[in-house]
Amino acid sequence: MSAVAAVLFDRDGTLIEDVPYNGDPALVRPVPGAREAVDAVRAAGIATGMVSNQSGIGRGLLTADEVQRVNDRVDEVFGPFDVWVVCPHAPEAGCGCRKPEPGLVVEAARRLGADPDACVVIGDIRADVLAAKAAGAHGILVPNAATRKEEVDAATHTAPDILSAVRALRSGGWSV
Repeated sequence: MSAVAAVLFDRDGTLIEDVPYNGDPALVRPVPGAREAVDAVRAAGIATGMVSNQSGIGRGLLTADEVQRVNDRVDEVFGPFDVWVVCPHAPEAGCGCRKPEPGLVVEAARRLGADPDACVVIGDIRADVLAAKAAGAHGILVPNAATRKEEVDAATHTAPDILSAVRALRSGGWSV
């Protein structure tokens, strides 16, 4: 087992309520327990990061500036994250950064000076945990109403909510 160096969160549906293609910072609403979860990670001295697919940019539904304003609002609500890595590409672009590809996780770990295997990715869909696995990190699925049953069934590690996911890491001595 290694000590957790960073917890990388998915944004929409994991830390904040999912508003499809949100470009409005006023619509940022934390999911229950999210603030406490992020605070607990920080209190343990563990780096925090955000890894988020934002295909609305590549699809022409949002601008990069709109996404940045929403991300800035997330930082205001939670306090600043140590790293943000966003994939702006449409799904058909075939990039290596769009989850479930490993690029976002690998880049976040690199920017934090951490090995991916010392990182935990917490997300609400299978693509989040597959990206973690592909990068050599550890994934925890926190299902919500939009998460499909087959995604939950296929997940190695799940938690009923984000705070429970973080508490499980803490009870494990912050190691993976």
